[in-house]
Amino acid sequence: METRMKSPADPQVIAAIQQLNKAIQAAGVDPLVLELVHLRTSQINGCAPCVFAGVRSAKKHGETDERLHSVGTWRETPFFTEEERAALALAEAATRIQDGAPGVTDEIWDAAADHFDEKQLSAIILNISITNFFNRINHTIREQAGKTW
Repeated sequence: METRMKSPADPQVIAAIQQLNKAIQAAGVDPLVLELVHLRTSQINGCAPCVFAGVRSAKKHGETDERLHSVGTWRETPFFTEEERAALALAEAATRIQDGAPGVTDEIWDAAADHFDEKQLSAIILNISITNFFNRINHTIREQAGKTW
């Protein structure tokens, strides 16, 4: 399957996305938590380029192969902290809405709120949203894994 087109490079769009990413990074969330959220969201959506890029980026932040191989089965492994589990549960619930899942339940929200303040929660939610945004763009244009942006 070939890429249908190059990703749009409109300078205004790029600047807006960069501003959103700066806001996410400035919220005080552990970068590895953000990487795990990005990776799990991309796995759910089957976005090969974002999974590829997410693994590469997480490794640059010091993530281990053991944990990266277990992101899809985070509930069944001992490798993740309660904070990471809360963020992963939030990512899954917010992403799986098309599956007819109940979305972000009070239980999921409360668990995340126990570990993150409002600014951090906002950043995690924005990170989930941007990841879903890029996952859908990549599916639409048939972007392939292995490229660097």
